[in-house]
Amino acid sequence: MVETLVNEITMFLQDKVPEELVAFVISLMPVLECRGGMIAARLMEIPFLKAFLLCYLGNMLPIPFIILFIRKIFDFLRKFKFFEKIIVKLEAKTDKNKDKILRYKSWGLLLFVAIPLPGTGGWTGALMAALLDIRFKRALPIIALGVLIAGFIMSGLTYGLFQM
Repeated sequence: MVETLVNEITMFLQDKVPEELVAFVISLMPVLECRGGMIAARLMEIPFLKAFLLCYLGNMLPIPFIILFIRKIFDFLRKFKFFEKIIVKLEAKTDKNKDKILRYKSWGLLLFVAIPLPGTGGWTGALMAALLDIRFKRALPIIALGVLIAGFIMSGLTYGLFQM
């Protein structure tokens, strides 16, 4: 599913904006994040190091804003019935993983962000950190390291680095 979505976005944007920007923009998106950006970069044959840096930076750009402002954004959006349902689902997902994160503290958040599976990643980790009141100073470096690890894993898978 991720590959199909990445293919569609890549095909749509590829002739309209520079390839590097396509990989960066895909990395900004929730769910796709760095893993989607690396797939797009490989499809467009962007050199590995450039692709990795673009996708990492793209994935990390929204993280500080999520940690700092998501509660205020949720409070505002709760006024609209449509968004209330989405917010409740996001909070339920945080609640579901709350014990694991709190039990293992920094390690729990790091592993949650670092393992590139659907529903994990920098966006979700930042949301969890904000909703669990993990301080910005503590959460940001942990999430940054987790995104870096996930980026290495996805780089290995998409660029065949594990085969070397």
